[in-house]
Amino acid sequence: MDDAPGDAVPVVMYATGGCVFCLLARRLLKKKGVAFQEIRVDRDPEQWDVMEARSGRHTVPQVFAGERHLGGYSDLAALDRAGELDAALGLSRPGG
Repeated sequence: MDDAPGDAVPVVMYATGGCVFCLLARRLLKKKGVAFQEIRVDRDPEQWDVMEARSGRHTVPQVFAGERHLGGYSDLAALDRAGELDAALGLSRPGG
């Protein structure tokens, strides 16, 4: 997806195949129109180590917007319900 708004920050999602929460996170990001890089940690064990070091967590998905750790799917959904996800993803300016 290369159609992200100009203010959008780079989004990375660490995921595995067959992970329901990864699927839900992917759907939510796509619904938001966010361009994101998906890193399949089940295919690259070194990336699993990177994910754990960056997030401090051992579960997938783990989503980052720039250097900010947004968390897993439940965290994304909570941010969305609170009206904070768009700003975290760089889709809108806080308070704007």
